[in-house]
Amino acid sequence: MMFSLLQLPGQAYAKDELDVHADAAIIIEPTTGKVLYAKNEDEALGIASMTKMMSEYLLFEAIKEKKITWDQEQIISAYAHEVSVDAQLSNVGLNEGKPYTIQELYEAMAIYSANGATIAIAEAIAGSEGKFVDMMNAKAKELGLKEYYFVNSTGLNNKDLKGKHPKGEADDENLMSARSTAILAAKLMKDFPEVLDTTSIAKKKFRDLPGEMKNWNKMLPSLEFEYEGVDGLKTGTTDLAGRCFTGTATRGDFRVITVVMNAKDDNGVSSDRGRFGQTQKMMEYAFANYSMKEIFPKGYEVKGHKSLDVVKGKDKSVKVQTEAPLTTVVKNGEEEAYNPVFELDKDKVNKAGELTAPIKKNEQVGTLVAEHKGDDDYGYLTKSFEPSVKVVTTNEVEKANWFVLMMRSIGGFFSDLWTSVSDTVKGWF
Repeated sequence: MMFSLLQLPGQAYAKDELDVHADAAIIIEPTTGKVLYAKNEDEALGIASMTKMMSEYLLFEAIKEKKITWDQEQIISAYAHEVSVDAQLSNVGLNEGKPYTIQELYEAMAIYSANGATIAIAEAIAGSEGKFVDMMNAKAKELGLKEYYFVNSTGLNNKDLKGKHPKGEADDENLMSARSTAILAAKLMKDFPEVLDTTSIAKKKFRDLPGEMKNWNKMLPSLEFEYEGVDGLKTGTTDLAGRCFTGTATRGDFRVITVVMNAKDDNGVSSDRGRFGQTQKMMEYAFANYSMKEIFPKGYEVKGHKSLDVVKGKDKSVKVQTEAPLTTVVKNGEEEAYNPVFELDKDKVNKAGELTAPIKKNEQVGTLVAEHKGDDDYGYLTKSFEPSVKVVTTNEVEKANWFVLMMRSIGGFFSDLWTSVSDTVKGWF
């Protein structure tokens, strides 16, 4: 488990153009990790049921690794039952000692944020919720999250768990930063895109229970705050966390993820209108101002690095260029606001920065990244997200035979000798 309030070193902050009414907020493009807007994004705050994105990740991973199956039945424990029948919490009632499939428990968790169903899934995967929480913290570290603290599988305050909370103190609650929440959402959607098949469901019947499970994400089609393109991802509400929401939507091929934590409306009131209204404002800003652009084309030659010196080869240098286009998310009008930065692969060169023959065609010798020129850019979620493209050789260079290498050595000797004599003679005058 890791808990930190440190900000990323060297992070520049743009002027707050949106004035989002929330304790913390962030907008990202998930494939590149480009941050389009951020506010207090590195402070760990209550996340409530946004926690369930981590529970979903571990469930999908367990399915992929064949540790459990969708049609596998889980017998409901006394603990899961007791939580599930608490009408003050988001739940579908589960009968103690009765079997439910992992599929229907998952749908109850993802659509209706059912807490008893989440506990039942945790018990199915790890044997107990306590062991599952250990898995949550371990996975958070593996995914590169920096600010996180998990004490249960649901996001409830521990005091709501009937004295059976698995970790932490009696009134502890799960915490993450907006940045870490966005990273988790991006990883979940990248590794298990099928999650959106369920999070996009507005309403669904659960067995023979009266009524329907209505998705708490009210920005979905047909619901109160419907917004075009929204298909996920997870809400969360507790007294500590306030109203939170990790949302995602698309316009054409362009997708964004937004996070708001303890969001309020324009009157400062914590409400659904606040969290979904602030989310809509963020999404509209992203779609109106950003798009995916090609910054440097395939075959781009970096100024000052169009070729690299080669030792022990038939040729003394080799040309290099980008293997593919470098694309990233760009704010409108800032297509020229990026500098190309060439990073040489240190494992491929000697201390003098030279390559050693033989060299194959299309052999990677480094990478090219795009560096924003200004100080008003939010950068990327982490260094690992930063888009880059391979820089490769344009032709092969064969190793020179022993005679050529010997003649070069002799030539170099006499060249050094002549230089030494020349310098000495110059010193006489």
